[in-house]
Amino acid sequence: MLLPKMIRVKQKFPTDVVEDIRSAVFTELDQLDMDSIVKSGDTVAVGAGSRGIANIDVAIKSVVDYLKGIGLKPFVFPAMGSHGGATPEGQKDILAHYGITEETMGAPVRATMEVVEVGRTADDLPVFLDRYAYEADVAVPVNRVKSHTDFHGSIESGLMKMLAIGFGKQKGASMYHRAFFRYGFEHVILASGRLLIEAGKIGFGVALVENAYQKTAKVSAIQSKDFVRRERELLVEAKALSGKLPFDELDLLILDEVGKDISGTGMDTNIIGRYMQNFESDPEKPSITRIFARDLTEDSSGNATGIGLADFTTTRLVEKFDKKATYMNGLTGLGPQKSRIPFHYDTDLEVIEAALNTIGLTPPEEAKVVRIQNTLKLGEVDISEILVEDAELRSDLEIISEAEAFTFDSSGNLRSF
Repeated sequence: MLLPKMIRVKQKFPTDVVEDIRSAVFTELDQLDMDSIVKSGDTVAVGAGSRGIANIDVAIKSVVDYLKGIGLKPFVFPAMGSHGGATPEGQKDILAHYGITEETMGAPVRATMEVVEVGRTADDLPVFLDRYAYEADVAVPVNRVKSHTDFHGSIESGLMKMLAIGFGKQKGASMYHRAFFRYGFEHVILASGRLLIEAGKIGFGVALVENAYQKTAKVSAIQSKDFVRRERELLVEAKALSGKLPFDELDLLILDEVGKDISGTGMDTNIIGRYMQNFESDPEKPSITRIFARDLTEDSSGNATGIGLADFTTTRLVEKFDKKATYMNGLTGLGPQKSRIPFHYDTDLEVIEAALNTIGLTPPEEAKVVRIQNTLKLGEVDISEILVEDAELRSDLEIISEAEAFTFDSSGNLRSF
């Protein structure tokens, strides 16, 4: 089969960046009225999640050091629902992957899957809180604010979602995902999060916003009473800074890697234009006929949640599929359809040829193809030759290579991106 030649282009996104994370965290926390939140000697549970957030270890360490500096007793706990196989050990391992350990943080890391029911919402939904966080004087979420991969609203992924899904552990995450079917994501997240805040369990939070280059663009410390208002503002900023594919209509998208450290669904649904969600329809754009996911990241630890969003994959990815971790995630999130194993072949060449045989009447060499490393890293991407003419007319795109044929190794697999 004659394949299209590929050209590398650089995408130009906003480059807002925080150079000194520690200083930014301290400056933000200085602006909070800490005397109204905590008193000397209080224990503070600092929640850390399971996503590959830029500088998350520095941010958590900075919060811990600041709290210790004003006479408090902080500890870190995993705030990640059912991730890590829904076990304390698995969740601590995930934190360790991101450099968050007792040694690096200078504070205890306390992991449990036990929860305490704090109360019930107006819809009679129980609201759960990690037992260690419940026993602390206050709990503090530290999380990135961004678009969610399952729904759209004024509140999506951020502090409020962490209060519900992360702080509620597997039991809470499972309950809330079931409730989403009846009440919707935003309603459930706001109701459960507000209950924790009104119960006096949440002191403040630290919200992080990233640019399209996976750099921290903003740090914001927020008192719990202001979570909803400020998070709505930060979400608008986050969306304006986020990356996207250079073209909305493609025959084939090739992702070199997917994984839980990249997105909760392995690949960001907002980038690929596929939600595969029971209560959220797919957007009109981007419209991609076929998606090929080449491999699973090491940090995903076998959790292949979201692989069903792809049409094709490789045998090597399937062999890394951890059934227990993936099934637990899919069942908790009520999204087993997203983890169905797609058509898979032994080599990348076989997959690409199969995919291009299923795009209709377009000759393979004329196919609109884009190749990316993953849905977080979109600064440089490869586009097929037929897209070059449009790219040359775009001020936000810079062509940085000549047209080259796909390069395969002796095993029939693509060279690294």
